[in-house]
Amino acid sequence: MSATHTDNRASLNRQAAFASIATAVLLVSLKTWAAWRTGSTAMLGSLADSALDLIASLATLVGVWIASMPADEDHRFGHGKAEALAAIFQVMLIAISATGIGYRAIDRLVNGSETAAAAEGIGVSLIAIAATLALLTWQRFVIRRTGSLAIKTDNVHYQSDLLLNLAVIAALVIDQYLGFTKADPLFGLGIAAWLAWGAWHAATEAIDHLMDKEWPDERREAFLQVLAKHPDIRGVHDLRTRTSGMDDFVQFHMAVDPGLSIVEAHDLMDEVEARLARDFPGVEVLIHPDPEGLIDEEGVAAEELLPERPE
Repeated sequence: MSATHTDNRASLNRQAAFASIATAVLLVSLKTWAAWRTGSTAMLGSLADSALDLIASLATLVGVWIASMPADEDHRFGHGKAEALAAIFQVMLIAISATGIGYRAIDRLVNGSETAAAAEGIGVSLIAIAATLALLTWQRFVIRRTGSLAIKTDNVHYQSDLLLNLAVIAALVIDQYLGFTKADPLFGLGIAAWLAWGAWHAATEAIDHLMDKEWPDERREAFLQVLAKHPDIRGVHDLRTRTSGMDDFVQFHMAVDPGLSIVEAHDLMDEVEARLARDFPGVEVLIHPDPEGLIDEEGVAAEELLPERPE
């Protein structure tokens, strides 16, 4: 991967993190006022979520900043896992938020609650929806170009914010204009459940990165199809893939003609790496050449993976 390409991706990630922080500051300020004016559990839950989003966005900024640092003597594979660690921290905050909102909602269902100033609460929620939509649009632009896990997790938070703000509007309308006083705590409970589900989903992806989970089958198959196009590759086995932040790593054993000299085998590997770089830009590839017919591995690692070439 070129230094310029890496720098551009890192810069986009940092810009997305700063945009997230600015949005969170705006939403926390507005919702603090609205929660005080309305006394709404749903609005309070939305405020708590935005406050934790601010902390999570700061963690995202730290995560993408560290992840963008180049590999060094102590971290030869780079610092990409900092993004997964930032994502785990965000998940913990979301889980805390969901627990607190759920507890308050249940308390208000049991003991009753009152809300007020619905118009102000609805107005703040509409502003929050507009600001969140703008942020989501920018984040998705960045994710398409960088694939950042930390930005993806932050994006999940703000997707839930859209539903949170819509839920606040619905709760205030039903409570104050339709007279169903249980609406506010019920929507608050629903918000807590939604946050818990989002935390579980985000945690799963972050753990996959930390545990070096293999690429999805579709991507692995596409990678093998590129290898199959090279006529001098006689076989492929022991393919291992993983993702760390913005970086992807692949290693595999490649069977070649036993009669090739060391120089010829080296040149062949360079050709394969160049072809892979065109179809999978930014992926770091490590190839181990084997003379055709020699497989020292056992089990899954010994299985032939190269797709059959058309006659």
